Amino acid sequence: MILVNTDYITGKEFEMLGLVKGSTIQSKNIGSDITQGLKTIIGGELKAYNEMMNNARALATKRMVEEAEAMGADAVVNIRYASASVMAGAAEVMAYGTAVKFK
Repeated sequence: MILVNTDYITGKEFEMLGLVKGSTIQSKNIGSDITQGLKTIIGGELKAYNEMMNNARALATKRMVEEAEAMGADAVVNIRYASASVMAGAAEVMAYGTAVKFK
């Protein structure tokens, strides 16, 4: 499966199959929330939240790819990511793009 953030793949012609997406909502445990909250007082990288978001992006991408594979796609073009806080300490991450089949 080829994944690109452009609307083309050099040297490939394809037909569009449609929108594909994957999402997840992730949260950290109360202990992580407390320690990360304290970290905001002194500053610096919030490593637990950074790890959570990296894992969420990976899972959202995996789910998007699974949806594309179910459609018979060879690639997903024009991939984008979006995130939103759904509550304190929890975030939704969505990956979406256009599934395509090579000619």
